[in-house]
Parts: sequence; structure tokens; C-alpha cells
Amino acid sequence: MDEYNAKDLIHRLSGAFDEYELCCISEKDTIYECRERELYGFEIKEEWGMALRAVKGGRLIFTHTCAAGEEGIDELIGKGRALLPFVDEDRDLGFPGPFPSYPEADFFDTVGLDRPEREKIDSLAAMEEVILSPDPRIVATRNCDLRESRLTMTIANSAGLTAEGRKTLYSLFALAVAKEEEDVSSWNWTWAHRLSEIDFEDFGRKLAGKAVSQLSARQLQTGIYEGILTPRAVCDILEILSGSFLGENLFKKKTKLDGKVGQRSFSKTISIVDSGLRGTGGFPFDGEGVPARENLLVQDGVLRGFLFDSYYGKKLGFDSTGNGIRPGIKDPPKCSAGGFFIEPGPDDIWATYADGIIIDELMGTHTANPITGDFSVCAIGYERRGGEDLPFSGVIFSGNVFDLLQNVERPGNDLIFLGTTGAPSLYARGLKISGT
Repeated sequence: MDEYNAKDLIHRLSGAFDEYELCCISEKDTIYECRERELYGFEIKEEWGMALRAVKGGRLIFTHTCAAGEEGIDELIGKGRALLPFVDEDRDLGFPGPFPSYPEADFFDTVGLDRPEREKIDSLAAMEEVILSPDPRIVATRNCDLRESRLTMTIANSAGLTAEGRKTLYSLFALAVAKEEEDVSSWNWTWAHRLSEIDFEDFGRKLAGKAVSQLSARQLQTGIYEGILTPRAVCDILEILSGSFLGENLFKKKTKLDGKVGQRSFSKTISIVDSGLRGTGGFPFDGEGVPARENLLVQDGVLRGFLFDSYYGKKLGFDSTGNGIRPGIKDPPKCSAGGFFIEPGPDDIWATYADGIIIDELMGTHTANPITGDFSVCAIGYERRGGEDLPFSGVIFSGNVFDLLQNVERPGNDLIFLGTTGAPSLYARGLKISGT
């Protein structure tokens, strides 16, 4: 929205509704795919749209359009008025007021966007070459993709709030197929806000090594183990856990943490933070225009608080914590975690680790119970014996997220973010494995 259009749209909305919020989002994705060391696919996706949340007579409506200018605002107002009779009244509605400042965070990579397409394609092809070249047992790659995304978002509401921000996001994905007697597929992905922060060749080497190592994988014996969960595995666990900290679930009595603020609910080695500036969703403000911030949720195992958007914060008597996350132009903001992570410890827990298991990858975490925390998932990893890593697969890792995080003895110093969750490696006891 330029200044003139914004003022005109605001004037039109103020005459139609008691309160309103207008959000404009512009997105552009460029996707490169390599196969057999050459460009195989190239795609550009662009989307622009306006989304309206508005209140009239205590009723909230949401609608969106891809039309611009007067046509777009007419469509939003018309759809909104048509929806009003079908919406229940709710006296806890409203939008956040203006804020004096927003965090200084530069997520936009002009240098990366300006790099020639040929250089990006060559980097992707070089990565594929690294995957294929070291071992003849690697017979194929698939989905060697680089996605370059740029987003601009502007929010204005009737309470006087105006916020505008932009970011870039680079995502790299690849799958390697290794073959001896049978085929084994391994995949990996990484991301960064700046293209220069992605090491294509290192990514390829690590993926190739993982694929080859899984050719000799076996099953573990059924038992209760101690060992390390890698950041990748812990991030999957945190996706199950994060919902327990949401104000919406607190209001609906769908979290085991209800009534436990100030109590020790996790191992004393565990501290959990949610940051609006970390992970793939990092941005100067949330989907309602509330400034991004860090929220300390667990400190040394003790529960300190929950996450709120404006609506559920008002319901429960709290200010928004900047967790009204907007999935896109076609969906309204909802109470969600931002960059949800476990704080790292001071030491490298791998340096002295000689015997035990390493859980590296989990499959099926979407089947876990997000309220109770119970899970039963497939696991891939290694058994370390005297410093040698023997791969395993085809086992079931089961338990309860809350119990698991009670049994953590040490977090490592290797924090990484994978998507919207982040974690270091964790050394824990009581790991239940069902194998042979």
C-alpha cells in the first residue's frame, strides 16, 4: 500500500465497520531444480493480496481478495457485510494499538537476490555433484531444489497501528539414493535468510555420508537406552510440545501445563524460549502487527508462562506476546508458536560420548497426541560403541514428551533451527526402543 492508497482504503473501511485491520502481502518464490548436474526445472510463483478482519456490532469477519485498489476494497467490504449475519457476537474482540518501535532486524538479502541465476544453478549442480561423486554406491539424487522466497507485509488497523516489513528466505533440499543389496533413501534440508549463509558443498557431503552409512543399518534390540537425540530429532519433538504453551489451548483446557506456572515441569537443564525473530518465521512483527520479542517459557525446568495473540490474551487477562501468526493471505492470524527452541548448554556433549544410542531422525510425529504428549514413531540413528557408530533403522521410539524432557541430563552447545523449531543435541536416559 502506498500512502495515498492506504489513507483512501482506511477511510472506506472506517465507514463500513466499527473496527478493522487490513493486511497486504506480496510473495514471490523462485524454484530451481537440478537433475543429472543440469537445470531440470524452473518455476516462478507470485501472489499479492489483501486480507480484512473487521468488527461490526461485536461480530468479527475475515475475508481476502487478490484484487487491488477500489475493486479490491469494494470486494472486501461486500464480502464482509454478507458474512456478518452468520457470525456470533463476542465482546473480547479488538485489534492491538500502535507501538512506539519495532526490533531492528534485517531479514532481506538484496545481495542474494541480485546474484545471477546462472550462479545459483551452478551452486545447486555442484552440490549434486558432491552427493554423487564420493561413493559409487550412491546411484541417484532426487529433488535437488533451491527455493528463493521474498515476502513483504503491511498491516494497518483502526487503532492507529501501521507496520511494514520484508524478508527473504532460501531453502535447500535434496534426497540421495544409495544401493548395495537394497535401495536406501536419505534426505536433508537447510535454510537461511541470506544465500551466502548456505554451504552447498558441505550440505552435499553430509547427505552423501548419511545415505551410505544407512546401507548397513540393522535393528536394535528392544530395551530402554540412554543416549543423544540430535537437533533434528529434538526439533520434531518440539513440534509436538509447542502447542502446550499456546494461550488458545490454555483457554480451552487442552494443555497439561494448565495451573503449573512456577512449578518445575521439566528437567532443570531445560530452558525454553519462543522468539519472533528466530527460525524460518522470523519477522519484525507478528500477523497482527505486534512487535516480535523473546518470551521465556521455561527457565531451568520451571514453567514461566504461555504464548498469546491479542484475542486469547484478552480472554485470559494478558497482553499479546507477539504470537498472532498469519499463515498467509487466505487465513486469519491464529495463536501459534514463533521460533520455539530449547536453549543450548555450555558444553560439547559429543566430545566425550563413547557408548549409547544416537537418535537422528523421527518419522510419524504427526501421529503423536499433542495434549498428553504421548508418541510412538519410527526412528533412525546409530549405536555408538567405543566411538564407532553402527547405524540402525526399523525401530519404534515411544514415550511421552513431558517424561522425555524430564529425563534430559545435558543439552549440547550445538543449537540449530529447522523451520520454526530449534534445538541443541540432548543427552537423555529412559529412551524406549522397540526393535528385535
